[in-house]
Amino acid sequence: MSPAAAPARGRLLLVPSPLDLGADAVPLPEVLPDGVLRAAAALQHWVAEDARSARAFLKRVAALHPLAAPLQAIRIRELPRPRKGSREPVPAAEWTALLEPALQGHDLGLISEAGLPAVADPGNALVAAAHAAGVSVLPLAGASSLLLALAASGLNGQCFAFVGYLPQDAAARAARVRELEALSRRAAQTQLFIETPYRNAALLDTLLATLAPATRLSVSCGLTLPGGFTRSAPVADWRARPLALPDRLPAVFALLA
Repeated sequence: MSPAAAPARGRLLLVPSPLDLGADAVPLPEVLPDGVLRAAAALQHWVAEDARSARAFLKRVAALHPLAAPLQAIRIRELPRPRKGSREPVPAAEWTALLEPALQGHDLGLISEAGLPAVADPGNALVAAAHAAGVSVLPLAGASSLLLALAASGLNGQCFAFVGYLPQDAAARAARVRELEALSRRAAQTQLFIETPYRNAALLDTLLATLAPATRLSVSCGLTLPGGFTRSAPVADWRARPLALPDRLPAVFALLA
């Protein structure tokens, strides 16, 4: 008698979420394609940064498309985090364990707190584990605040780098800004970075105090939300016309020297 065939493997779907975390909710059909919403409604297995926000997202989806199972029956597991106080990476076995539904033949969704999973997001390790395990990865269309900000900036969209968060220490932050400006000037490369919203103002102050007057600075805030904006101008213009940034909405900063 021949052994039973292994179940066909499911896929890892990268499901985008709206960019309204921490703000008033925007209607999902305005920011996500209907195909994404239908795909999300069909999933019964998820991995998320935070299970509560993932359930809140699915509740919004359910108002538009019936879920494949009652919300309380949908399995949502959270991304593992490094041990507190340790610099050791999360063991590979923990990432592989999250793929169990896909290895058993079920499609599995990965969702971020806002925007595209695995872009400026810790989910990239799960995507890498999926490739290593032979699980197909399917990215779904949705907004990325980084790319929206880059497109709206008018800076170099042909050559750019995302450098994450800048140091919190004021002196180290200023040194990093000077380093990024020098790199931008040398390579004609746009430098993109982000900050925790309540530190937006401090970062902007550092940028205006440190960058050369002719360096172009762009700040995008609350993209896809009512009142969202992008301001892009030389630093000299920013200094002449200061702008107060909100401390509860995420912003994307970009510079081109």
